[in-house]
Amino acid sequence: MTGALAGLVLSLGMIAPPMTAVAAQGYDLDTASSLQVVVNKHRQLSPTGYVPGPLVAVQGERLRLQAADAYKQFAKAAKAAGVNVLPISGYRSFSQQTSLYDSYVRQYGQATADTLAARPGYSEHQTGLAMDIGNASGTCALQACFANTPAGKWAAAHGWEYGFVIRYPAGAEATTGYTYEPWHLRYVGQAIALDMHRTGVATLEDYFGLEKAPDYLR
Repeated sequence: MTGALAGLVLSLGMIAPPMTAVAAQGYDLDTASSLQVVVNKHRQLSPTGYVPGPLVAVQGERLRLQAADAYKQFAKAAKAAGVNVLPISGYRSFSQQTSLYDSYVRQYGQATADTLAARPGYSEHQTGLAMDIGNASGTCALQACFANTPAGKWAAAHGWEYGFVIRYPAGAEATTGYTYEPWHLRYVGQAIALDMHRTGVATLEDYFGLEKAPDYLR
């Protein structure tokens, strides 16, 4: 644990109660540019064509500045521990998400596509705060078995230390509307990631007291 994180733990108090929906009102969950914005099948980005800035390059991918800095520290610590983490997909524009989603619809049909990829305007990747990761070997890329690979285990055990959460955890499909994605990291900041890790709250919907979003409203 880093010195800064240790200080954060002390400042929050490890015996403090989990954050409630009332306490969470201090966070901006609606504005696209907020670091804590919650995007799901009930919560469309506004504006739908939002472009974050500044975006910082991370080994061929891009993230917002704060998320990029945190990701670089995360990957550096992993490498020091003998784990090579590969960035696969960071920021995606509205048009890029449209192409991806449409390709899934053509391949699997809309019902299945909606469990695998967000519709354009509803994607965390468009916020610049999400990164899909993989192993340098390509093992279990974008598959549930990624959880049992070195990079997958590192992300689950240490992502929270750098402000990341696994956004679509196992068993939360009825809340998030997506199948298990152990490779999808979402930057929320150290305070929230730490509190979610400490309390065992699995999703942002549960953490912030938001309604479940298993399906699109329209």
